[in-house]
This record gives sequence, C-alpha cells and structure tokens, in this order.
Amino acid sequence: MSRLLVIRNAEPSGPGRLRPWWEEMGLTVVETGGASAPASPEGFDAVVLLGGGFLPTADAYAPWLPAERELARRAIAEGVPLLGICLGAQVLAVAAGGTVLGDHGRPERGSCAVRLRPEADADALFAGVPREFRAIQNHRDQITALPPGAVWLASSEACPVQAFRVGERAWGVQFHPEVGADRLDGWDEAALADAGLDLGALRAEAERVEPESVRTARRLAANFADVVLSAAAVGGRPAPSPRSPVARRAAD
Repeated sequence: MSRLLVIRNAEPSGPGRLRPWWEEMGLTVVETGGASAPASPEGFDAVVLLGGGFLPTADAYAPWLPAERELARRAIAEGVPLLGICLGAQVLAVAAGGTVLGDHGRPERGSCAVRLRPEADADALFAGVPREFRAIQNHRDQITALPPGAVWLASSEACPVQAFRVGERAWGVQFHPEVGADRLDGWDEAALADAGLDLGALRAEAERVEPESVRTARRLAANFADVVLSAAAVGGRPAPSPRSPVARRAAD
C-alpha cells in the first residue's frame, strides 16, 4: 500500500477526517510530530504538512521547520505528491521561494467562501470541485507572493492566495479540508468577542453549510489519493532537472 507521511506541527492540528478517508481509499497514513519531521520523503509515496499557530520561518519557536522546508523542496524536486494545509501551505510557499507575512490583511475565522480561478479547471486536486465552496478558516498570516512558476488556483475575499500548485504534484491550501463545523466547539469565545466576532453565529453558519463542505473536502481527499496512487503505480519520482531552481535548492 502507498505510504503517506503526515507531519503534525501542533498537537491539536491533526489530519482529522482526512485520515479515515485516505485509509478507505487505500493509503497507509503514518503520522509524526514536527520535531521528528525528516528532511527527505524517502520511504514514503506522499507527504502532508498540517497547520500550526506560527509562521513557517519561526525556527526558534519550532526548530524542526528547516527540516520541514527541506522536506517540501525534496518532494517537489523528486515528484513526490505533497499537500500543505494552512501553515503547511505556507511552509511549501516559503520553501519554493514565495513570501509569507504575519498578521497581514484581514483574519479569516469560521466557514468562508473560497473561489476557484480558471487555472484550477485543469488541476488534478480540484477536479470535480465546485467553482465556489465553503471551508473552515482560522488564520491571520497570509502568503503574499507565490513561488516562481507556481500556479495560482483559488482565492477568497480576505485572502487572495487560498490554493496554489508548485510543479505537477505539490499543492498548498490555506483553508482546512480536514476539519468540520465541530472544530469551532473548541474555539475561545472571549477572544473572538474581543475581535468583534460572535462564536455562536460562526458555529451556526458552519453547521448550515457542513454537508456541502464535507462533499468538497472528500472530493479533495479522493483527488489527492488518486494522484498518490497513480504516481506510485508508475514509479512516481522523476529525476530532478539540474536546471530547476527547486531541484538546485534541494541539492544544496
């Protein structure tokens, strides 16, 4: 069975509903904490980088981040499918030459609308996904410049970069397909009120659109599983081109 490495950057931020879905779809999911993140995808057929409440360059706070950024670079260079979620997407962006800013723009909390761009029409991860869908968001940092050559796939009103692809098999999504409306049950009501937000209203809206969100998240999970299984079936790891900036960076 294809082995999927999941990097958990913060204890509360696990793979959620994605893990049982991927296991149903034929993947073997191997979870590890960020402190144990390898710098290479060797031994795995795909990599998933999960969220966390810090910047992708906060090396003093999370000393495993250099290894995680190198893991992302190596996955790109070797053609290993990768999915970065929230912080994981930001790690991917920075690793490939993009920019992330902290406390930038307007924070997104609760269930928010995400809109696909025309570039997503031919993208494997977003095949069959509605042009506009709802997903849980919980971030105040943003990707402000995509890596060179990246394909911009989705946006939202408050956060222009909601999804992108680097190369053929590495994706970053700012939203959270792994969690549903129940994630809001653990949010700090007082902190949200201080920010002018009503947790009850956020929860009610997330619950209202939950069936739609589940369908979209499961489609994304299935699409990524298809990429992983197809890549593994054909031996999936092309030799990195010596002319590729990502490949050169991975070899340094």
